Amino acid sequence: MSVRQLHLLGSPVLRQRAHEVARYDDGVKALVADLYDTMRAAKGVGLAANQIGVARRVAVAAADDKEVVLVNPVIVEMDGQEVAEEGCLSIPEIFADVGRAEHVVVETTDAEGKRVRVEGSGLLARAIQHEIDHLDGILFLDRIGPIKRRRLVADYKKAHKDDTGYLKDIIVPEGAAKAY
Repeated sequence: MSVRQLHLLGSPVLRQRAHEVARYDDGVKALVADLYDTMRAAKGVGLAANQIGVARRVAVAAADDKEVVLVNPVIVEMDGQEVAEEGCLSIPEIFADVGRAEHVVVETTDAEGKRVRVEGSGLLARAIQHEIDHLDGILFLDRIGPIKRRRLVADYKKAHKDDTGYLKDIIVPEGAAKAY
């Protein structure tokens, strides 16, 4: 498949609630493959479709040697609470401590188009919650206090004041894409 451009903070699609996937078809399979390729090339642990400009409820996450496809995901159970540093491929170089559930159970459609329940703990649970937030138009910055959020957004805008848009190309070293 292919590595896609990332949409960055300020891109309207990041604040949009993604549309439900009505049918799991070849187009969704290709989108999942593109999400995995882009996530891996960008060295992330998760990626939602709206981060590549597609407002559909599709995301992927990979952590703790487990990969998860999330199509129309719904969190059905959450346990525990932990605070850990979080970042986002759409908000490069910005990190903050965010509280999330330690363990989640998600009802989702898997890579074969079947409705299943998937469990995740630790980093995988955090990635799943982060990506589902993206599908709802929520950024991790929305989960921190307003003073810290304003400072981080100001820092981001200052660092990116010369940027001419909301898209970022992911540079893949020659031959590297084939390794994914």
